[in-house]
Amino acid sequence: MSKNKKVLVALSGGVDSSVAAYLLKEQGYIVSALTMCLGISDSQDTDKPKCCGETAINDAQKICHQLDIKHYVLDFSKEMKQDVIDNFISEYKLGRTPNPCVQCNRFLKFGKLYEYAKACGFDYLATGHYARIKLEGINYFIAEAADRKKDQTYFLYAIKKETLPSILFPLGQYSKEMVRKIAKEANLAVADKRQSQDICFIPDKDYKRFLADNLIRELPGKICDKDGKVLGQHQGLSRYTRGQRSGLRIAMGYPVYVIDLDLKNNKVIIGEKKDLIAKELSCRELNLFKKIIPEKLTAKIRYAHKKEPCTVKLTEKDKAKVIFDTPQESITPGQSIVFYENEILLGGGIID
Repeated sequence: MSKNKKVLVALSGGVDSSVAAYLLKEQGYIVSALTMCLGISDSQDTDKPKCCGETAINDAQKICHQLDIKHYVLDFSKEMKQDVIDNFISEYKLGRTPNPCVQCNRFLKFGKLYEYAKACGFDYLATGHYARIKLEGINYFIAEAADRKKDQTYFLYAIKKETLPSILFPLGQYSKEMVRKIAKEANLAVADKRQSQDICFIPDKDYKRFLADNLIRELPGKICDKDGKVLGQHQGLSRYTRGQRSGLRIAMGYPVYVIDLDLKNNKVIIGEKKDLIAKELSCRELNLFKKIIPEKLTAKIRYAHKKEPCTVKLTEKDKAKVIFDTPQESITPGQSIVFYENEILLGGGIID
């Protein structure tokens, strides 16, 4: 199957994508690699690896030299700003907490880059994601990785179903430890490189400063309890997210959390942990890999959460109501809810 098949690997310069390229070449594919230049400077924090800065491009070049494969660098900085960074900022302006990795996969890796790969005659686009492509009958689906601790299907729910037959996830059967071992045994230059876990365009993790530098100046306002009693002052709603406990500077004698953001009145509403618990949510911008999904399935409301049984009711085009069997804590507008049937990714949407 792999003989004479051309595959373009999205090569970030990290160990995962490098091993993906190595494995595909070992399997007999005709491999080329492309690094997306996203217009992100390394100068902010040179001690931490980034997935798309100058250092990453240089590391990717080293890997391609080792593997004797072609390497391309393509400027995606305009698309990165329009489809990911601007969305991140606008969502925070609306009091929501977005997930930029979902947007990046949707619009850049499996959007623009996929289109570029197909236009250039490649049979497949491959990435270093921990996920699997599974064929059931005549239909392709995304399935959870063998290593559930590293599984990244949560971030892949928004890509187009039509792309799945032309996507490869070479790491889907491996654990992170196995991937690192493969890299060392193959003497890959990035075998010991640390993993990048930050939002790539906020490498110092200070998203509040990033938002302050990019948002229209925010007005200070009141911090209130759910009955409207004023308990303190805030310096801008973008500094807060539902479920937040730290940084409130409110002494109540018991733990308090952000339970809502009142944009209309510029208020942060706080309450007890029990006020964060709910059984239902509505979601929008649904992307489903099956035309008809079972009413009963499981879902995650965050990447790190476990899958929970729920009932999904489609309300109108691209929208749904989800009712969990067990109440969930800190359902956060702007985050993604992702649906599963056993190990198969069914799709997902953005929590309203």
